[in-house]
Amino acid sequence: MTLSINALARPLVQRLIDQAETLSVQVRQAHGGVCIVDAGLAARGSVQAGLLIGEICMGGLGSVNLRAGAAASGWPTWLDVSSAQPVLACLGSQYAGWSLAASKEETGGRKFFSLGSGPARALAAKEKLYEELAYRDRADSGVLVLEVDRDAPQVITTKLLRDCGLAPEQLTLIITPTTSLAGTTQVVARVLEVALHKAHELGFALEHIVGGSASAPLPAPSPDGVQAMGRTNDAILYGGQVQLSVRGDDAAARDLARRLPSSNAAEFGRSFAELFQAAGYDFYKIDPALFAPAEVWVSNLDSGNTWHAGATDMALLRRLWLQEAGGPA
Repeated sequence: MTLSINALARPLVQRLIDQAETLSVQVRQAHGGVCIVDAGLAARGSVQAGLLIGEICMGGLGSVNLRAGAAASGWPTWLDVSSAQPVLACLGSQYAGWSLAASKEETGGRKFFSLGSGPARALAAKEKLYEELAYRDRADSGVLVLEVDRDAPQVITTKLLRDCGLAPEQLTLIITPTTSLAGTTQVVARVLEVALHKAHELGFALEHIVGGSASAPLPAPSPDGVQAMGRTNDAILYGGQVQLSVRGDDAAARDLARRLPSSNAAEFGRSFAELFQAAGYDFYKIDPALFAPAEVWVSNLDSGNTWHAGATDMALLRRLWLQEAGGPA
């Protein structure tokens, strides 16, 4: 594949930088010229910045839009996501698969950990996933998104530059804490990616997935990190709706639809924050079957048949997210 996700994302990155003031983000340079876009630390950030960052995460191969006025569905604001290249956009770019860690000794202070997402992953291609995708990007600039509550230390940026083969001025890092508007937005924008990742885990042939669209409700961010992460996960696990267009035989498509929804997990029905706390804050102790959208449709383009499984639980989300105003003050 000749598509360069970093080259495709570059105009979106430039728009984020050029519109920094209107999007309520801050742009500065650090570590010898690396461009840092603060979308929720010192900067307030915005939902609109999160929408753009969501498209950057997808390597310019997807659209992320806000749909307001949808209160009849149980929540007033939703994100709509789609891609004509869902495997590359979601797994090759958007998936938070690059583990970045530094010890206290390396940072000169607190230890650092983040999962990097976005197009620059494909420049380094450190993950085995890229062998399966048979893809590695070549570009003269790169962008990576970090879901952290502080800047990356220099030891991390040095590693990124080395692994991506970039000079400092060629790398952009976008910082999006989940407690921020932009952070919450760009995580919920992963609703299609979550479905692709689950399909991959189930062993469905990635080359047979040829299109995808998805939606999920957008909650307000929480100032508490665990609750903020819980809300973004719950939005997908209990409110996410995904349609995948596939090719191949009907049996495989039907089986994918049946096995894909989050309701297949024994822990389905409990808030993610509650499950995370009960697991001792260890993701790997949570049933991996839970990491999936709530409701799915799988359409086989070769036969014209569509299968449906799962259902959203907006009542649960409203209980978790909504405080009723009550009567007159």
